[in-house]
Amino acid sequence: MNGGEIVRRYERMAGERGQWEAHWREIAQRVLPRSDFFRSGRTPGDKNTEQLFDATACLALERFSAAMESMLVPRTQRWHSLRPRHSSIADNKDVREWLDEVADRMFASRYAPSANFASQANDVFMSLGAFGTGILFIDEHPGHGIRYRSVHLGETCIAENHQGVVDSVFRKVNLTARQAVQRFGADVLTERVLKDAENNPEAMHEFLHAVFPNEERDERKKNYKGMAYASCYVALQDKRVVSEGGYRCMPYAVGRYVTGPKEVYGRSPAMTVLPEIKMANEMSKSIIRASQKAVDPPLLLQEDGVLSAFDLRPGALNFGGVNEQGQPMVHPLRIEGRVDIGEDQLERRRKAINDAFLVTLFQILVQSPAMTATEAMLRAQEKGALLAPTMGRQQSEFLGPLIERELDILFHANMLPPMPDALAAVGGSLDVEYVSPLNRAQRAEEGVVILRTLESVTPLAQVDPSVMQVFDAEAIVRELCEINGVPAKLLRSPEDIAARKAAGEQAAQAQQLLAAAPVVSSSMRNLAQAQSLAGASPSEVAPNIFAGGMPRR
Repeated sequence: MNGGEIVRRYERMAGERGQWEAHWREIAQRVLPRSDFFRSGRTPGDKNTEQLFDATACLALERFSAAMESMLVPRTQRWHSLRPRHSSIADNKDVREWLDEVADRMFASRYAPSANFASQANDVFMSLGAFGTGILFIDEHPGHGIRYRSVHLGETCIAENHQGVVDSVFRKVNLTARQAVQRFGADVLTERVLKDAENNPEAMHEFLHAVFPNEERDERKKNYKGMAYASCYVALQDKRVVSEGGYRCMPYAVGRYVTGPKEVYGRSPAMTVLPEIKMANEMSKSIIRASQKAVDPPLLLQEDGVLSAFDLRPGALNFGGVNEQGQPMVHPLRIEGRVDIGEDQLERRRKAINDAFLVTLFQILVQSPAMTATEAMLRAQEKGALLAPTMGRQQSEFLGPLIERELDILFHANMLPPMPDALAAVGGSLDVEYVSPLNRAQRAEEGVVILRTLESVTPLAQVDPSVMQVFDAEAIVRELCEINGVPAKLLRSPEDIAARKAAGEQAAQAQQLLAAAPVVSSSMRNLAQAQSLAGASPSEVAPNIFAGGMPRR
């Protein structure tokens, strides 16, 4: 595909999303003003909140993004692990140790200072909540590992394959002439760019980065022509390819909140409550005007203009303000406006906005901190059930390609340990197992069942204690620890527990022997004395000891 074909395809894709752009622009003005959606001539740093009178949606979006990060990719804990796709080697010790080491290196690379994952993931979730689509570019940083970058939706077009999976991303990139020379080299750039690089190095030029399935792939080749995805950089103005390459897997992770039938781009919570956001904005303006009139009402003056120079400053003297009878010549205009009704209606709109951004849902545990363990699990179960459709999609559509791309980069950069023979023998296929707070919330139902069962059986145990023998207490504790996310390093292994039990039994036996030692010692001493006496005069002593008779004199 030459440069002209790539540019024409991008123009078709950009034209098809024209209706989305108007929608995104309207949301950006009221929900995410800093996004700079299609505002031409905007100077960096200028004000962009002139039309914003109510900040409920802006604050709700920030809380939504923070909640998505804490539930899906919390930076303070492991939120996924790896397991072999073939269950026959799932218990292999070498395989498990290798998977743990790979996961350690993945998290170390992901949260390295140079990777910038946490901040870019937050930007993706902000875009997801506002516009319904968030895009993250996972780039290889030679010598350092991985580099992440959130891609602005306004400069990106996406397309799906026949299975509804995003497999093509076209992104417009603005580079200065100097940056273009650094990025692509002077020998492939056009005369226009080279001239600016010499005379005006900060002049901006548009380039197009296109990533799409490599339909001419030759798997026998080891260069980019044998890779699954083709990558091209095209100078937009001249429609000239300035760089060609490829990727083994998709470098863009695209997350969508929800999608409608026959729609490629996602729909967001902001789109759902956009009428409420507009209404809250207009209500806030009306309440502000009504409050100003109530606090500083208009004044009614006489028409003759005697008080034309009326002074409203504190302590001012206004001559002629009263008539000869002492009655005021100026009266405030009292408008019977009900500000309280407007505030009540505004509060209802704000609640709807917070509900759409899941703010109310995430405050479930905060509002009722004094709860029993069972109540807390019930709340977590409810949260997991309500969040499963929304966040489950992010795990399959956004985090899955992200992890696949990370593994590919680390593997080909020789940053992973050698694969065990048992895993290599079955093809080295891996699956991702998510262990984020969201997954624990979804598993809370299992913990509720366990606790409810124990609560039901406890009264019966008071009548017949043997009923508790049905339960394996150690297994119950381990299951609850796993559901609640207790760190594995805080739990003893079954082998350690067995060794401790054996040591405890030996200590108990030794204690019993020590307790019995005085009795045995006394018995042995008495027996020795008896034997000594029996040896001295057996005829006289024997009846006294064994027969109970009195000694003869």
